[in-house]
Amino acid sequence: QVQLVESGGGLVQAGGSLRLSCAASGRTFSSSAMGWFRQAPGKEREVVATIHWSGGSTYYVDSVKGRFTIAKDNAKSTVYLQMTSLNPEDTAVYYCAARYGSASVNPRVYDYWGHGTQVTVSS
Repeated sequence: QVQLVESGGGLVQAGGSLRLSCAASGRTFSSSAMGWFRQAPGKEREVVATIHWSGGSTYYVDSVKGRFTIAKDNAKSTVYLQMTSLNPEDTAVYYCAARYGSASVNPRVYDYWGHGTQVTVSS
């Protein structure tokens, strides 16, 4: 079992930055691939970034490449999403998710989810 709790969301102006954190509890965090997903009102949940269980391999959706960075600290059982150059299109609820095995862009294959944290970017 893995329990996930996101934090770090908030209201920020366009061009600003936020760092999201996802604290995990459970003995298997170090062997879990992690993903950050987001869901805007009226839209489907979409992948933002994923990271291999070792932290050695990452994926970013095109719209955030060069602006967002995902990182995994197994010693702290925490995964981060550093977001810079935010724009209003980034407004959404952001979720972290964990799964055993390889990282995936498909939210349906993730085993555990946090409750989400709201990110709002004003223009």
